[in-house]
Amino acid sequence: MPKLKKTDPVERILLRQNKITEKALQEIKANHLHSGKYLGKTLVDHGYVHAQVLLATLSEELNIPVLNSEDFLKDDLPIPDLNIPEAFLKEKVIFPLRLEDDALTIVAFDPFDYYTIENLRISLDKEIKIALAPEQVILEAIETHYGGGSSVMDRMVGKVQDDDLHSLDNDDENTEHIRDMASEAPVIKLVNHIISEAIEKRASDIHLEPFADDLILRYRIDGMLHEFEAPPKKLNSAITTRIKIMAKLDISERRLPQDGRINLKILGKEIDMRVSTLPTLYGESVVLRILDRSNLRVDLEHLGFPKHQLEQLLVLINKPYGKLLVTGPTGSGKTTTLYAALDKINTPEKKIITIEDPVEYQMRGINQIHVKPQIGLTFASGLRSIVRQDPDVIMVGEIRDPETAEIAIQAALTGHLVFSTVHTNDAAGAITRLLDMGIENFLISSALLGVLAQRLVRVICEECKQPADLNPGLLKEMGSWAKQGIKTYQGKGCKHCSFTGFRGRAGIYELLIVDETIRGLILAKANAQTIRKAARKAGMHVLRDDGWKKVLRGITTVEEILRVTVGDQQ
Repeated sequence: MPKLKKTDPVERILLRQNKITEKALQEIKANHLHSGKYLGKTLVDHGYVHAQVLLATLSEELNIPVLNSEDFLKDDLPIPDLNIPEAFLKEKVIFPLRLEDDALTIVAFDPFDYYTIENLRISLDKEIKIALAPEQVILEAIETHYGGGSSVMDRMVGKVQDDDLHSLDNDDENTEHIRDMASEAPVIKLVNHIISEAIEKRASDIHLEPFADDLILRYRIDGMLHEFEAPPKKLNSAITTRIKIMAKLDISERRLPQDGRINLKILGKEIDMRVSTLPTLYGESVVLRILDRSNLRVDLEHLGFPKHQLEQLLVLINKPYGKLLVTGPTGSGKTTTLYAALDKINTPEKKIITIEDPVEYQMRGINQIHVKPQIGLTFASGLRSIVRQDPDVIMVGEIRDPETAEIAIQAALTGHLVFSTVHTNDAAGAITRLLDMGIENFLISSALLGVLAQRLVRVICEECKQPADLNPGLLKEMGSWAKQGIKTYQGKGCKHCSFTGFRGRAGIYELLIVDETIRGLILAKANAQTIRKAARKAGMHVLRDDGWKKVLRGITTVEEILRVTVGDQQ
């Protein structure tokens, strides 16, 4: 059996950087896992280290860059006149990326393959520079630019034997067979590839949806769904079962919805995923919500608040008691705003307790409760117990029913600062929603400090940003904000934004302060439109006002503002 050399550079670097242990290396030796070729590949294939962690460590040690799949999207590839056989590139897992004068940059998975590098230097009479990339990314680039264009997905699916798939979509009698399939390397790699691609593309959700003839894979990126190459329909059961195993769900239950959670370390990041399965006509639909802790912004100053609104909000969250509501549709960033507010006031002098469904991000120094209706732990019952824990600040994930609304209002009136969310179109609508739930108007007027409405809009990609002409219809929508000679922008689309023209999102906000005038209107049970008019007269900017400001600053587009707001907010 080939033995690991003590002088192996990968072994030496990973040990020094604490990316692997001596015990792991001993396991490799004891189980005869190493073939004697590239140690890095052995460690990655057997799960001792993630490919991105390996490459990032080598990059730092050797001072060479790491590339991803976007770096191979070039019109001038492959480089002409090199005459390097495709079979050679695949065997050595290298890809010629760039030729500048007498220097050829190659992308490699193994930077220590000195024999191949020297061979290329002599045969091509070129200086060889090296960049790093994952093995699958390099092989995909070779297939795309040299071969028949088959993708990583095609190659992974090709490794799954057809005779193993003959009856996967039948019912209960095949549960064990599906479990075996889901535990085999090709299916595991396929699921890992789907998740890794989603994270690399900054997706917030992964949707796997079975239909009569095919399986659809979609990623939600910057709030919009985009369809990507999906595995064949025949693999749906195996993929779903693999995800269920990862989320510790019941793989034999396919008739009822299930919810679970997956914790992974991918691309060097700690990733939490909420998993939801739903039985549909053609199989189980699976949605994975990606909760990337590294992307969580818990700093109010960086969420896009206008200066005046931010100052007003800071005053509200530092009040000793009262209630602050954040409103907007699902996916508008309400929870992130509340986390940022809690982080701002999270000090040793204050006890903060939250009750959420589910707890999306864990925050140090804050007691967080996950509701479990199946055992009787609802928002209302949990909130009653929270009040007896002597908290200073309480966050209720969502007010869904009159009972929860009433307990939250009472908590705000008895010396607690209460944060919560509701689903309404604008800030004024949240007040009428509480009235509709049966909460007495005098309680609302006494407890409510303010209501923050918000939306998320896509941000124009800085790499392909260019001036845009507005047609008369869009100028009319902007109303008084459409001043003479205004400049607006749009994204042309490039590899940095996956050719969408947008990269990232920012918030637009509407903050209603409950002053004496608004309190009077609440006591008079005024409708939302009357409350909104009074708030605007007092200086409130509605969502579209903030949106038009961000359009004029070149942050987003007119179409984005129209997409996320309703017309009566003008």
